[in-house]
Amino acid sequence: MLLDILHERGVVAVVGRRNGQRLWDLAERWYPATETIPLREADQLLAEKRFRALGVRRAGESWEAHSEATDGPVPDRVTFLSPFDRLIHDRDRAEALFDFRYRLEMYVPKAKREYGYYVLPILVGDRLVGRVEPRLDRKTKTLEVLGAWGDTSRLDEALKSLAAFLGAERTQAAD
Repeated sequence: MLLDILHERGVVAVVGRRNGQRLWDLAERWYPATETIPLREADQLLAEKRFRALGVRRAGESWEAHSEATDGPVPDRVTFLSPFDRLIHDRDRAEALFDFRYRLEMYVPKAKREYGYYVLPILVGDRLVGRVEPRLDRKTKTLEVLGAWGDTSRLDEALKSLAAFLGAERTQAAD
């Protein structure tokens, strides 16, 4: 725990791994020398970088677009998003932007889940339109769909892509 605390404070650094164990050293021996800035200024720089990376932010009751954000056409593609994708990792922001309430329910007791254990949002173009719960059976190399909700009209396109990525030889709806 002490090493983790020192790591968070920048005193020590993880410099490698041996047999699954982290190797530590003094951070000053690994990180380049940098200018030290006050915490308030660092927080402002981080907020600006986050705003630029995400493209929009809440400004009171409305949304503010970053000056460098582009407003071009979004490709008409369909994909599943990881629960940790930057588009939805801030659940409140995703709900406010897309009117799409998403929660990862793997730690919710089965009887209380609204959807499923590991459900992925479905992104079509610039819209979150539904959700799917895929599962790979490694023994049979089958990508199963345990459940799907919302607009699933283009589900097969994204399943084909996911199956190829996972090395699945076939897909099927689970019983």
